Amino acid sequence: MIRCRGVHKWYSMGSERVHALRGIDLSIDEPGFYGIMGQSGSGKSTLLHLLATLDRPDEGEIEIAGRHVGRLSERQATDFRRTGLGIVFQQFNLIPTLSARENVELPGMLAGDDRARLRHRSDVLLDRLGLASRANHRPEALSGGEQQRVAIARALLYSPPVLLADEPTGNLDSTNSAMLWNLLGEIAKEHTMTVVMVTHEPLAAAHCKKVIVIRDGRAEGVIETEGLDAGGVAARYQQFVGQT
Repeated sequence: MIRCRGVHKWYSMGSERVHALRGIDLSIDEPGFYGIMGQSGSGKSTLLHLLATLDRPDEGEIEIAGRHVGRLSERQATDFRRTGLGIVFQQFNLIPTLSARENVELPGMLAGDDRARLRHRSDVLLDRLGLASRANHRPEALSGGEQQRVAIARALLYSPPVLLADEPTGNLDSTNSAMLWNLLGEIAKEHTMTVVMVTHEPLAAAHCKKVIVIRDGRAEGVIETEGLDAGGVAARYQQFVGQT
């Protein structure tokens, strides 16, 4: 589903040239809930932005669901994000003047898709995520956890094969965070999807099937999480990054 081969990315910060990704190689071949774990500045969010086609690698290849996304034009990348990818960010990015249902339907509305079909799909998703009774509420009337679930429903509108989540619980309390991690795992299983979550938290990573450890722009290894709690994930992570 996802392959990166020799991926490099540089950024310019004033007169300094930052080598954010240094030849990333990774492969995710089966549906499931996966994590990308690393500290601030490790390159994990840069990698996610490349996977999301929001940026392009300077070197190397990225393949998602059979598409070489680094080769897409801007228009092709936009279309691919709409139907081939679901993207969820830490910020909910909901339109405050629209209802929850309208926020879910928005990508389809902008594309001119059939409104009746969009309404049916949004109602199905909101019901699945426990938000059927909140469909007509605007974001200001929803809790943080509810807003993030609306954002997830929007990302699932076109049943994409891959869902990317960038620190999705960063603005949520511990109860809503745990519920969301469980929900992402359930979505991966129910929809036979590949869900990839960027995180720096062992507690979040423990919910994933496997965790790819990123350090200094490189993939250091993979943590198999079966049988591990947050403490076990943290211990394995420290082994990879060589910290005490």
